[in-house]
Amino acid sequence: MSKRLAVWFLISCALVGVGGCQWLSNLFGPSEPAGPGVRPEWVDPSTPRVRPGVGLVVVVGSGVSQPVTMQVLVDQNGDITLPHLLQAPVACNKLTLDALKQKLVKAYSEYYKQPQITVTFAPYDGKGVSPWGTVTVLGEVASPGPVNMPPTMDLTVTKVLQAAGGLRPFADKKSIKVSRCDRDGKITKYNIDLIEIGEKGRIEKDITLRAGDVVWVPETWY
Repeated sequence: MSKRLAVWFLISCALVGVGGCQWLSNLFGPSEPAGPGVRPEWVDPSTPRVRPGVGLVVVVGSGVSQPVTMQVLVDQNGDITLPHLLQAPVACNKLTLDALKQKLVKAYSEYYKQPQITVTFAPYDGKGVSPWGTVTVLGEVASPGPVNMPPTMDLTVTKVLQAAGGLRPFADKKSIKVSRCDRDGKITKYNIDLIEIGEKGRIEKDITLRAGDVVWVPETWY
């Protein structure tokens, strides 16, 4: 072993003793970019949910009165204030339409005998907030942030990247990270190679995303 190599070895051992392996990670970089620390959440895919920003159509009536149709927007607190009959906010964040209907029936029972209520989502045109949830896209894309899940639930990695404005010039196309939270809280991670999907035709690698997933596009190292 040369004298210079021996000195480098001794310095390395000293650094490991002082700082553990962290200095090696800082020197060579992490094997998997962790992103900004946004944690995926589990979203029940079986049915859409009421959430802030979603539009609702509420029809209220009874056997002796003309039904009243109201279109409302769920506020940032997850509440709705109906413009007719009820003035107090009604908390409805993350409720199903059926659960919200039952809640309104109970509330309107103070005004009507056997109130007849229907609740539907306002027509969704792809803008605003989707009742089917969102996928968060971060990193080297033109427009990072939430991307709405369509009612068809067929949002793939390539589709969500297009919806986020496409990749930036220095995006690492071979190391797209997808993090997913299961019902029990377990985080599952996937590595997506866009080169393999696009140039090699491996479309089965273009996984279908779920609401609550986080997609992280790292910067290439070269």
